[in-house]
Amino acid sequence: MDPVRNPFAPGAGQRPPELAGRDKELDAFEIVLERVARGRPERSLVLTGLRGVGKTVLLGELRSMALRAGWGAGKIEARPDADLRRPLAAALHRAIRDLAVQHPRQERVDEVLGVLKAFALRASPSEARLRDRWQPGIDVPVKNGRADSGDIEIDLVELFTEVAELASEVSTGIAILIDEMQDLRPDDVSALCAACHELSQSRAPLVVVGAGLPHLPAVLSASKSYSERLFKYSRIGQLDRADADFALRAPAEREEAGFDGEALDDLYQRSGGYPYFVQAYGKAAWDAAPTSPIGVTDVAVAAPEAEAELAVGFFGSRFERATPAEREYLRAMAELAEGTDEPVVTSGIADHLARKPSSLSPARDSLLKKGLVFSAQRGQIAFTVPHFGRYLLAHT
Repeated sequence: MDPVRNPFAPGAGQRPPELAGRDKELDAFEIVLERVARGRPERSLVLTGLRGVGKTVLLGELRSMALRAGWGAGKIEARPDADLRRPLAAALHRAIRDLAVQHPRQERVDEVLGVLKAFALRASPSEARLRDRWQPGIDVPVKNGRADSGDIEIDLVELFTEVAELASEVSTGIAILIDEMQDLRPDDVSALCAACHELSQSRAPLVVVGAGLPHLPAVLSASKSYSERLFKYSRIGQLDRADADFALRAPAEREEAGFDGEALDDLYQRSGGYPYFVQAYGKAAWDAAPTSPIGVTDVAVAAPEAEAELAVGFFGSRFERATPAEREYLRAMAELAEGTDEPVVTSGIADHLARKPSSLSPARDSLLKKGLVFSAQRGQIAFTVPHFGRYLLAHT
């Protein structure tokens, strides 16, 4: 069929496969927006799941929902060992600009922007020369004395309080969305939890929505013991059969095409219901099929193309980041799990490789830091990427 009309190409669908089956999360966030805007107590949200389940796309949709509700909203992506101040300042600058069009007093908006600028400027070392200091691009005078102590926990509480008060003055709220939240530095995680706790006590109209790998709740809990009371946790996994079928049928039907039952059976088996894979196989099947409905033969013809694309863009790009020692560790995991996504015992990896556990610790720790594996529970390790073990057995 016409590849130009392919509804599974990235960005082509009105509602991408990553959002199919996420009505529960969308409805829950709608309630959060309404409750917070009315001054009701509500917890912030944390979405967790493996790579390829659509967390980032869902996070983007939640931001759009906040904007449609008249909220200010800013989104950042955390990066390992990176300072939180710069990206957070940029995200809040965007959120405050969203509120500025509603606020009757520009001088009040500028006052809060001045506090934000003071917060942002602390990202540069105090001993740095003026010309070497990072400038946040906020075109108002600095307002010293709030959110500029240099202690990220104190500063974050004061900054969030200022921004939330600005939102309350126009009867709306602020949403801060953080992708890859598990990559925040420990001090920043602790500060974020403290700020959320402080604002929840005062029912301030500000919510944090985080998304990250399955071990993110453990990261938050290790930072602050009360973190489990601050956030609603939602595990985002693969789609069930009905939602996976819908993710394929609905875009095709908009183009007056469809899939037969055997094709849907085969596509679900190949994709495992993971949204990223549903889209990849759906795109390839559309391109391979000469006519509608798309049949199981079309899927069989298309599968090698989809798998080749996944091997390079989804699996290979991650595998290339690993050192030889790390690749040996990953391969051992895949062999022990027999190509499944099940966690394996770390001591079993050492036995499998005939090595001392201590000699493997650097590789394991580096893989954890790179986000290629996560600690499923004490003494166990698992891939963050679904079907990664199957890829490793077939390609390494």
